[in-house]
Amino acid sequence: MAQTYEFCSERADEAAALAAQATLDNVRDRELRSEKTWRVLAEHARKTVEEREKADRVRADKRAAESTVVEI
Repeated sequence: MAQTYEFCSERADEAAALAAQATLDNVRDRELRSEKTWRVLAEHARKTVEEREKADRVRADKRAAESTVVEI
């Protein structure tokens, strides 16, 4: 399963909430590390989608340009 930006962001929010509720330092630290990791994964997922959409546009533009070329 591919992890979407929304999925990773939700996990980061959950980890942040758990960190805020934690009474033990080691639990809080663990949840804060988890939040940081999920935020990095969310950003990576967002960038991947943007790059894929950009590549799709470039390919579509290239196909459009090639289809308008008339051979004599």
